Amino acid sequence: MNLLEVPVDLPPTLEVLDLSYNKLDTIREEDFAKLSHLRVLQLQFNNISHIADAAFWHNPLLENLNIFNNSLRSIPHEALRPLSRLESLEMSNNLYDRATLGPIFSSFTSLKLLSMGGPLILNLSRVDFQALANTTLEKFAIKTASSLLSYEPGTLTVIHTKNLWLDVALDKQPDILPKILCDLAGKRLALLRFRNVFEFTYYTGTQDLFQGLRDIRIYQLIFYRGKFNENLLRMALLNMQESSIRGLGLLSIDFARSPNFMDDGAGSSVTSLSLDDLALWDISNPDVLRFDWRFTWFRGIRRLSIKNVNFNFVPCDAWNEMEKVEVMMLTNNRLQNSFIYNLQCIYRDTLPVLQLFNASTNELTSLAKMAALMEHWHQLRVLDFSYNQLGEVQESCEWKNNISKMVLHHNNFVHHSLGCLPTTLEYLDLSYSNLEQLDMDYFQNARRLQVLLLSGNKIKFIPSGWKSPRLQSLAVDGNAFGLLSTGSFQNMPELLWLKAGNNPYHCTCDLHAFIEETTSKGKVNITDWPAGYVCYHPEALLNTFVAKFLPGKVACDVRLVVAISVVTTACVVIVLVLLCYAFNVTWYAKATYQILRAKYRARQEGGDLSRDYIYHAFISYSHSDAEWVRDYLLPCLESSVPPYRLCIHERDFMPGRWIIDNIIENIENSKKVIFVLSRHFVNSEWCNYELYFAHQRAIGKTFQDVVLVVKEVLDPDSLPSKFCKLKKMLNTKTYLEWPQEPNRQAFFWAQLRGVLGKPMARGERQGSCGGSGRSRASVVELPLEETRTPTQPPSAERVLPLPACQQEGEQVSLGNVEDIECGQSPVQVA
Repeated sequence: MNLLEVPVDLPPTLEVLDLSYNKLDTIREEDFAKLSHLRVLQLQFNNISHIADAAFWHNPLLENLNIFNNSLRSIPHEALRPLSRLESLEMSNNLYDRATLGPIFSSFTSLKLLSMGGPLILNLSRVDFQALANTTLEKFAIKTASSLLSYEPGTLTVIHTKNLWLDVALDKQPDILPKILCDLAGKRLALLRFRNVFEFTYYTGTQDLFQGLRDIRIYQLIFYRGKFNENLLRMALLNMQESSIRGLGLLSIDFARSPNFMDDGAGSSVTSLSLDDLALWDISNPDVLRFDWRFTWFRGIRRLSIKNVNFNFVPCDAWNEMEKVEVMMLTNNRLQNSFIYNLQCIYRDTLPVLQLFNASTNELTSLAKMAALMEHWHQLRVLDFSYNQLGEVQESCEWKNNISKMVLHHNNFVHHSLGCLPTTLEYLDLSYSNLEQLDMDYFQNARRLQVLLLSGNKIKFIPSGWKSPRLQSLAVDGNAFGLLSTGSFQNMPELLWLKAGNNPYHCTCDLHAFIEETTSKGKVNITDWPAGYVCYHPEALLNTFVAKFLPGKVACDVRLVVAISVVTTACVVIVLVLLCYAFNVTWYAKATYQILRAKYRARQEGGDLSRDYIYHAFISYSHSDAEWVRDYLLPCLESSVPPYRLCIHERDFMPGRWIIDNIIENIENSKKVIFVLSRHFVNSEWCNYELYFAHQRAIGKTFQDVVLVVKEVLDPDSLPSKFCKLKKMLNTKTYLEWPQEPNRQAFFWAQLRGVLGKPMARGERQGSCGGSGRSRASVVELPLEETRTPTQPPSAERVLPLPACQQEGEQVSLGNVEDIECGQSPVQVA
């Protein structure tokens, strides 16, 4: 923020204030006067050169004060006086030239952390730290000039701390180091850390500088930065062999071979070093590994960490020396397959107790070679090969150890490569490995898997048949799939944690159902819900949070949709049935079917009928009207000269044939069709068939061939709905009505003959009826209400008076000519 002074509008309730990395140069008395609740104050990395004596007078609760890396010319004793609760004070890297602490520091009984000094401290004396004689610290750090000129013995004797950080450069006075170690004799330190022991030059003397390490009870020793040659490192290691040190860290040191070292073949001088931890980090020269040209100093190491040392080759004898290593970290180096796995080496009985192997950030490409390298590491359980180039090719691997955890993030896996992974895994991390598809065969075999991390890949879909019976935690966030449903993870009964955000979700009912079920039941905890869940499809919902996607129940409840569909369909069917019943659709369909079936049988039988009519008229009547037909209609018309050839079912239907076939064929072979209408006709199913067939024949023609004879008076509006055609004809077509008065019947016959036209001469061709009705008689059994069989003897055998018929030669006046409208063509009756 580049503040030049402390802001004046700070709220008085502040407890923590960070003003670091600004340009403050002075702390005034009034700057923090209103902040009586202040507990933490960060002022590091400014340019503060003066702190007023009463600057902290109003901040008695201050516990943590950091004034590191400023420009103070002296330790601000008076300013610190009110801070009796001070626990942490960092004031190193300032410009004061004396490190003497005033008596006020003896009152800081709660002080746990103190760092002091700076680049101008050239001398350390016994009185500098006397004020801390009765204070027990967690950490004490002192920084001196680039080359400390003098150190008075006993200076550090009064320091009581667990962690001691010494940033002292001894290039010009290396003999100060033994004095410092002597002052620490008998002390118990968790950590002793040296920074830049030799900042500019390598030590070439012969004095054993580290002899005092034997007398200090140190758990961990760290050398950070500075120059180390082989001789100086040997001094330290030889004394460490005789000390209680259990951890050694060589961090960012500048290592060099000693020019006067000669390998006499007698072996390494460091053979009994026993450490729990050895860390070699950020060392540019990999020769540090082969100390004395041997690897014997690794013999007693339990946890070995070699990070960024730029080595790319592991000699065969190195594996044999690491027999006690339980954890090996070889990260950020340049290891390749052939360099770490050498076919000329014998790996049997090597690393017998190794449990964790980390070779992340290297150049490994083959899982098969790694499996071969580790074939005899029987205690191995954890592998870390992250940041390599594994999985690009399909390989066949054989893992003979019981590996339970494998970290493989930031590699380049294809789904076929998953088959090269051990099936004993309980933890698998394949994040950011460019994986596009999952190998279900592997996951089906990896039955122990409990944690699976697949974040940041390119997985396009989640298979619905994914089975992982013990999986408890799954991360599939940052992939390319957009569909999830309730069945996606149904075969993972132990799943407890799911991370699936940052995917291009298709906001569908399936996704909504999955989220609803998962969040409501609470069995699976979606750890990144809801921030990472955004709709990408459909376009109308782009960038909408999935949590705000709330489709209606009708749109998503399949059971409800099915129920509505069933009810709707049932209603439609019921309505259709009712309509069919009301308009006799079933009857018409049945009749049409009978027509088609009869025509099909006729074609199958080859019956191609001639269009020369056999009959002048086909008479359709009810069985109850048969007597009138036989006694009146037939004698009157068939006795004409020449006679009319008429077809009635009692006489002219061919025995043995289908009734429907007889009806259709004889209607087709008749020039006209006479319907004798009465109440019995309306109640006759067969009469309705004949009326329908006659109407079907008239489609595309005129209705001149249909003659309606009303034997009994009928009200068209009272007819059933299935006689809609008959209703229409009665309302639009002139019909003949049978008179009950004898004197009017002659006029009726004259009208009927006029409608039928002149009788045709009797031909010799016979149709399917077998000729004239007078040459034969037949009895046909019909179903339902009308059997269409003669119930009385044929008319030829009865003695009946002839009806009053007008013969051919007589003249009868019909009055006006009637135009009878039948369909679209008029038929004139003269």
